[in-house]
Amino acid sequence: MTDPLQVPRPARGRRARAASADSGAPQSGETGVSRRAVHHPFALGFFITLGGLVALLLGFAFSNLSTVIIYIVFAMFAALGLDPVVRLLERRGLSRTWSIVIVYAGFAIVLAAVLMLIIPTVVRQIVQFANDVPGLITTFQQGDTYDWLENQFGDVFNDLLSQVQTFLVDPGHIAAIGGGVFQVGVTIVSGISGGIIILVLSLYFLASLPTIKRSFYRLVPAHGRPRVADLTEQITDSIGGYLMGMVILALCNATFVFLMFVVLGLPFPLLLAVVTFCITLIPLVGTVLMWVIASVIALFADPFGALIFAIAYLVYMQVEAYVLTPRIMNRTISIPGALVVIGALVGGTLLGLLGALVAIPVTASVLLVLKQVVIPRQDAKATPDE
Repeated sequence: MTDPLQVPRPARGRRARAASADSGAPQSGETGVSRRAVHHPFALGFFITLGGLVALLLGFAFSNLSTVIIYIVFAMFAALGLDPVVRLLERRGLSRTWSIVIVYAGFAIVLAAVLMLIIPTVVRQIVQFANDVPGLITTFQQGDTYDWLENQFGDVFNDLLSQVQTFLVDPGHIAAIGGGVFQVGVTIVSGISGGIIILVLSLYFLASLPTIKRSFYRLVPAHGRPRVADLTEQITDSIGGYLMGMVILALCNATFVFLMFVVLGLPFPLLLAVVTFCITLIPLVGTVLMWVIASVIALFADPFGALIFAIAYLVYMQVEAYVLTPRIMNRTISIPGALVVIGALVGGTLLGLLGALVAIPVTASVLLVLKQVVIPRQDAKATPDE
């Protein structure tokens, strides 16, 4: 029997909410929000405006720090690219400190030797190129190729050729591209200082890379650390292998262009080799772009030699695609071609050359996480029938 003196306890959970809804009583949270919005509109507007101002300040700070962020990203990728060489020396019995010292000392010696040997020659060849432009165009006008183009396009081609000659022989036009002589000087100084900053940061990142990884692992719950550690090692190995592979492929491209220009007697071989190394670091389009640039320059000097070079470089591109790239990039993650194109386009649009360089390893990392984390979790979920 029910005790008439016993006080009934209030209903809890769903029954209480249902009873409250049936009785028409407003919910507490709903009442508080509506009352604050109605009775304190100034406070509501103040907090909304304050949130917008904070968002604007964060965006402004990010835009001002974009250069610093780019330096940090470049330095981290440089450290990941050099880490495989350091670990190779560690497996030979050297400590990590001495391995880093040897790697950076070797890099400094190679860079100094390249600068001492190449920069004076490249500067001379740039000056020679500017002086030889009228002669190259005159020689080109005396060939059969010019006659064919003139017959096809008439005065339009002659006007275009004269404009190209006027542009190339006037250094002021080249300086105008960079915003003037002063702006060009500022850009050069900024590039040198940025290179020094990236070099120093990459040294610190490379020296503390194991510590950075261990600190990152401790942010994950203990039961998931082995999985995260294995995934992180695969990602860093993939990025390091990709960057080293890109440098090796760019060096192969530069060597091939240099040898072809020397053998065929084409002008400015060393200058074209340096330009080739820089341009072929760009994924996807770098090799094709260099093929066009080198073929056009060779065309002004020797149309027959330009034809031989264009055919030979096309053959080299096939060898690189089907022989060199699979062998050199064997430690990286395979990415579908469509994702490579999309990633490079998105990265180049957002961050320019930096975005194009880092887009492919970032895409590979995202694919690795999807394959080893997201997809297994989705596969492990039971179907409704089960």
